[in-house]
Amino acid sequence: MTNQSVSRIVVLAPNWLGDVVMALPAIRDIRRHFASAHLTIAARPSVAKLFRAVPGIDDVLTFKGKKDETAQLKAGRFDTAILFPNSFRSAWIVRRAGIPQRWGYRADFRGPLLTTAVRRPKQRVHFGEYYQELVRTLGIETGALTPTIELPRSIIESARTLLEQNGWTRDRPLIGIAPGAAFGHAKRWPAKRFAALISLAQQELGAACVLLGRDADRDASQAIEEALKDNRPINLVGHTELMSFMGVIANCSALVSNDSGALHVAAAMGIPVVAIYGPTSEQFSRPLTSKEGAGDRVVTISEDVFCRPCWLRDCPIDHRCMKRIPPERVYASLSQLLQQETHA
Repeated sequence: MTNQSVSRIVVLAPNWLGDVVMALPAIRDIRRHFASAHLTIAARPSVAKLFRAVPGIDDVLTFKGKKDETAQLKAGRFDTAILFPNSFRSAWIVRRAGIPQRWGYRADFRGPLLTTAVRRPKQRVHFGEYYQELVRTLGIETGALTPTIELPRSIIESARTLLEQNGWTRDRPLIGIAPGAAFGHAKRWPAKRFAALISLAQQELGAACVLLGRDADRDASQAIEEALKDNRPINLVGHTELMSFMGVIANCSALVSNDSGALHVAAAMGIPVVAIYGPTSEQFSRPLTSKEGAGDRVVTISEDVFCRPCWLRDCPIDHRCMKRIPPERVYASLSQLLQQETHA
């Protein structure tokens, strides 16, 4: 592929927030390779705003709805589409939009719809490497596996004001707690254990805690509040859109999360994270940090049981991969991370 033949590129972004963050290094590789081309990211409304905080992107196309996607792409007059989703539908809409060059993995029987169909890796690899392997096979040199998110200062300050309005004072370390998970309930550490962790953080560290997540995570946050009764954390679940959600994370000293989008956003912003893994594998979705060599700011916790990783949305047995992780173990990792930051 030559730079001369590419002037207007659209990259179809992954559909989930965590996947979007893990795709950012590959997007940076595309930007660097096609330095003079106009680069647009096309994404679902639930993740599109994140790209406003990603350097090097010329435009963001937010899909309005399935009926309008083809028309939106056609209006962009793109000459090249790079598809990160593996779905047949993503290839179908760029073909219908009349985009001449259509590049992506050969998957979901969509090979005939692509002008360049890349064979997927034979073995499972980290999701970040998976996206970079696609662009590498397209002839694009890849760089560091480090995502970059640059949040405007105004967003961080607005989030700080929101936190202070809800009772946070800056003399207390703020611990973000993300108890939800979009993929399914099996990825959720039990609410009572999150509640016990919050109590430990409040009593032993003098920390304030803030619950973060989408509307769909309200049941998890309510269960935590019910388990605590007194000294409840700040609950912003369902009360922040994506940019303010990231602004709150930027004010945190650390984040404790299931394998979810919040985890990946925080690590990409340089926030220390404790990641709790159950049915999924940290080997393939460990959060990527914003700087090389910053892996010590990410602690992953999992339990070695015979059935993981199963990749199931709901556990058919006793959820042992999550229930066997005690709050004290998570707290010990959180405390150690905060001590590292204090002495850094």
